[in-house]
Amino acid sequence: MFDKDTITQLGGWTGYRVSELDYRPGEGSMGRGKLIIRLEPASKAMRCSRCGHISHTLHETTLRRIRDLPILDWDVELIVPRRRLWCEHCNGPHLEELDWLGAHRRVTRRLEQAIGRLARMMPIKQVAAFYDIGWHTVKAIDKYMLNQQLPDIDWHNIHYLGMDEFALHKGQRYATIIVEPVRRQVLWVGEGNSRKTVRRFFESLDPEHRARIRAVVMDMNAAFDLEVRAHCPNAEVVYDLFHVAAKYGREVIDRVRIDEANRLRHDRQARRVVKSARWLLLRNRENLSHPAQQARLDELLSANETLMAAYVLKEDLKQLWRFTDEHQARLHWAGWYRRAMESGIEPLMRFARRLVPYVEGIIAHCRHPLHTSVLEGINNKIKVIKRMAYGFRDMEYFFLKIRAAFPGNLR
Repeated sequence: MFDKDTITQLGGWTGYRVSELDYRPGEGSMGRGKLIIRLEPASKAMRCSRCGHISHTLHETTLRRIRDLPILDWDVELIVPRRRLWCEHCNGPHLEELDWLGAHRRVTRRLEQAIGRLARMMPIKQVAAFYDIGWHTVKAIDKYMLNQQLPDIDWHNIHYLGMDEFALHKGQRYATIIVEPVRRQVLWVGEGNSRKTVRRFFESLDPEHRARIRAVVMDMNAAFDLEVRAHCPNAEVVYDLFHVAAKYGREVIDRVRIDEANRLRHDRQARRVVKSARWLLLRNRENLSHPAQQARLDELLSANETLMAAYVLKEDLKQLWRFTDEHQARLHWAGWYRRAMESGIEPLMRFARRLVPYVEGIIAHCRHPLHTSVLEGINNKIKVIKRMAYGFRDMEYFFLKIRAAFPGNLR
């Protein structure tokens, strides 16, 4: 077993030394033993936690049980005489300042840091079981550590924003996330996906910070669009390819496929081929890894002119995001719109008409080549965070977890 001097040096409890050790095999967590260490002050000098001045006048002492990091295979519990000094500088009683223990805390700073690191990778329930500490205590520590470690936001160098929403729970409950898409830094998360929700973010910024925003990338969300135009006088709205293509898939490809399947209801084999081709039609051709999939797609399109027209115009629409010349992009849009309206396919014509008010935001991609792929990656990570915790009841804590997972980089 360890002696007092070894434990004192190993513990690093500045200003205190070990006065008594008590080993209790089998009483700790996870099958470990428990080591109870009684500490005593090594000096009469005490530092005031309020002003930092040194005092030698003791006001009162209270014994506290404090948890520390395990030593080898022993849980460690400290019995600490927590001193309150009389500060001549403040003219009042104040707690002694210790560099290894926060004021009114029941675990040491290094144990707090260890819990915070482990809570990044494991659910709170498992962290609490590992250290044999209460679930609520572990959550409070993790929340505190997240607040302490979050990096400051350099608003003076933020010129671009990305906005999206993600599901909180089943039942149409959503939250809005705003990121800096270049640095991959989550700037803000708020419950809800309405104009009022987004307005809270913009109203929290100084006018000079809002004026620095050059462009905001988003899906075709009217609530986001209107708030950006209302609060950021110099910002352009950029609509992302991913969301437009997904909307085309739902409103055009799916609708045409169903209509064609219904039309072929008397030809059971042809109807089955069309009905089962959903993912084949929605995926990009370059993502069809197997030659048999490409052959099947070609066979399907050559046998059905309506599906062929809808598929080809889907591919042509995506070309809009590849232009860097604004004039060429406008010519391409005009040609695409004309062909869509001449196709005679009602779902396609309806989609084209609905897309007209968003054309300027699509063409803005020529000036600001932004996209929401970063947001999609962040949303996937959010799902992992939710699954790992089996959901969150404390939204503030959940949003801190998200911000801490994406502090940003310099790339």
